[in-house]
Amino acid sequence: MSRSSSGWVTGLTAAAVAAVGFLAYQASASVPDDLGTPGGDKAPSGTASHAPHHKPDPNALPAHSGTGQRVVYGLGADRVWLVGADGRVQRTFAVTPSTVDPAPGTFRVTSRSLATVGSDGRPIEHVVRFASVDGVTVGFSAAVDGSTPKPDPGSKTGGIRESRADGAALYKFADVGEPIVVVP
Repeated sequence: MSRSSSGWVTGLTAAAVAAVGFLAYQASASVPDDLGTPGGDKAPSGTASHAPHHKPDPNALPAHSGTGQRVVYGLGADRVWLVGADGRVQRTFAVTPSTVDPAPGTFRVTSRSLATVGSDGRPIEHVVRFASVDGVTVGFSAAVDGSTPKPDPGSKTGGIRESRADGAALYKFADVGEPIVVVP
């Protein structure tokens, strides 16, 4: 190549680099000041979306939890739903889980006791049993003193605790044979 053509290529390269530099400067000048800072990804107040913000209702019956009259126990939600034959939730309430969880699936109430002593030594009432895991019976119950303490993680207990009022409602609702659907 001759010297004149290499000078021409050098000149074109320098012009291209200058043009790219100028375009980069223009682009950086139009970037919002808060881009890349915490909260910088929020829409500016003048252009905020008017779409409703939909947050799932933590009390809503989980999807894929069966049909017909049943008790639904959400392992992750630590919640129980009493569902009528029409598919409508009649009552929902929080529970304190046991140290032993049944696997997700459908079980049936196997036995009930109006009053007994729990595996933790506390007097309990309205016991509704529905599963057994590694020799540990799993069921719902309410402590007679109304407490719902977290179980000792070092022990294997199957008592899912609820308030006395919730325990009475579940006991009345779920007779032997009633489906208990456990969801993740």
